[in-house]
Amino acid sequence: MDDKAVLHHYLQSRRADLLAKLDGLGEYDVRRPLTPTGTNLLGLVKHVASVELGYLGEVFGRPADRALPWFDDDAEPDADLWAAADETREEIIGLHRFSAAHSDATIEALPLNAVGEVPWWPEERRRVTLHQILVHMCVETAQHLGHADILRELIDGSAGQRPGDPNLSVRSADEWSDHRARIEASARQAEEAARQAEEAAQLA
Repeated sequence: MDDKAVLHHYLQSRRADLLAKLDGLGEYDVRRPLTPTGTNLLGLVKHVASVELGYLGEVFGRPADRALPWFDDDAEPDADLWAAADETREEIIGLHRFSAAHSDATIEALPLNAVGEVPWWPEERRRVTLHQILVHMCVETAQHLGHADILRELIDGSAGQRPGDPNLSVRSADEWSDHRARIEASARQAEEAARQAEEAAQLA
């Protein structure tokens, strides 16, 4: 594969992995906030779909015919990062698929050295290439997929990209519990050692 095909493949794979984090969960679990800042699974899908429409649409003069009211000037802050009760899962998944198709068309139509402009970036950094934005979107999507990995594990214990992920060790629930306990004990030992070293330094 050439460079564009490689980047495109990684982006498509990470998109699919992110959507898969919703599989098998009910409405509450896909929407509920699991961090102090409100991070939630469906909001991550909504956000990634929304920003991709900008970076691989508007930036290259190919705006999509799709209104995103959560980006309006009078919208609530961070409205792209969570789903209101009247926004259905199907609508947000549909937006993600629409965004992917629109972005794929941009990627297929333009060479990697095609020039675009990111109007929401500082003036000195606005001029970009498709290559740069493809890397940017791979990183953006992978970052939020990592958030989704952790959220899904907190919800139901599912971990990894998919069932049987070879990157995860094979352990029973009891073995994972023991493993976690060893890490916890190690962290506490390190904290105690640091405390003792600090006290010794103060006495010296």
